[in-house]
Amino acid sequence: MRSAFWTLTMVVVAFGLAPLTHAKKDAGHSKDYRTFHSDGQIEYGKISDSYTADLVMYLAGNQFMVMEELIKDFQSKNTDIKTVYVETIPPGQILKGQILKQGIIDGQKTAQNPDLFASVNLGHLKRLKAKGIMDDYMIYIHNKLELMIAAGNPKDIKGPNDLARDDLNQSHPNPLTEGIFKFYGSQMLKDMGLHEKVTGGAECKSCWAVKDKTWFTSRHHRETPQRIEDGIADVGIVWTTEVVHAKAEGRKIDGVAIPAPLNQQDRVGYAIGALKTGRNQEHAKRYLAHLATDGAQAIYAKYGFVPATAEELKLKPIPDSK
Repeated sequence: MRSAFWTLTMVVVAFGLAPLTHAKKDAGHSKDYRTFHSDGQIEYGKISDSYTADLVMYLAGNQFMVMEELIKDFQSKNTDIKTVYVETIPPGQILKGQILKQGIIDGQKTAQNPDLFASVNLGHLKRLKAKGIMDDYMIYIHNKLELMIAAGNPKDIKGPNDLARDDLNQSHPNPLTEGIFKFYGSQMLKDMGLHEKVTGGAECKSCWAVKDKTWFTSRHHRETPQRIEDGIADVGIVWTTEVVHAKAEGRKIDGVAIPAPLNQQDRVGYAIGALKTGRNQEHAKRYLAHLATDGAQAIYAKYGFVPATAEELKLKPIPDSK
């Protein structure tokens, strides 16, 4: 069978997930669309809630692990906000296939006007400013790159230079829709002179970039750990937070730190802004204010994110595109 969330686009763009034998094999994609209720109930995959929820957020997918605790905290302080719909997938897919063009997920239309949109690429928000549908933003957290490996490090991987080894099967985010690789992982490999060797110059997803050596995922934040646990990958570039989350879940995963500045920690800032077309303007303002609180920042830090500075947490005009 195929994952229930095998498709996402303005019409229908196949992600190319492999046939699945049990629920675990969908790499958790069904958890990318959640409705949080103030009574603690969580509904999965109810895409229609993007049109009706009291607050609708489309967010960069690699913060999926934080959302349950964060939204629960937010709703406890904003009891009139009964339902919060949260989508956590690659922000490039959101921008192109759901905000700028009408998207369809699993045969269901998804709203083009979320109240909030967040990305690891400020350029995405600049495009929305150019369209006249977003004015202000803030940086609310930071992250850094790390290598994900199997528990116990059976391949004795010591750092990013080992990505040049011919005996490793690699699993990396795809360069088409995954900002982590498009903007950061690929730059790291170029800085090390390894980009061509690791990627073969390929621009694809759900594909072998280098046959039987480097796999490019569809939505890596759940696929790479699954491939490593299944023994079909030895290493993958991920966010540090993904290693923290996998280990907290008891998965057979470890991490190998990437030293600065190769880990891109000085460049990775998560930008968020409210859409002028959103249905719930006041609720969006309240959520942005909540993100700037010590409590919300502490929740993110608990999952391995680097808190933003007080200055970064102030709303400011989105700069013009150059």
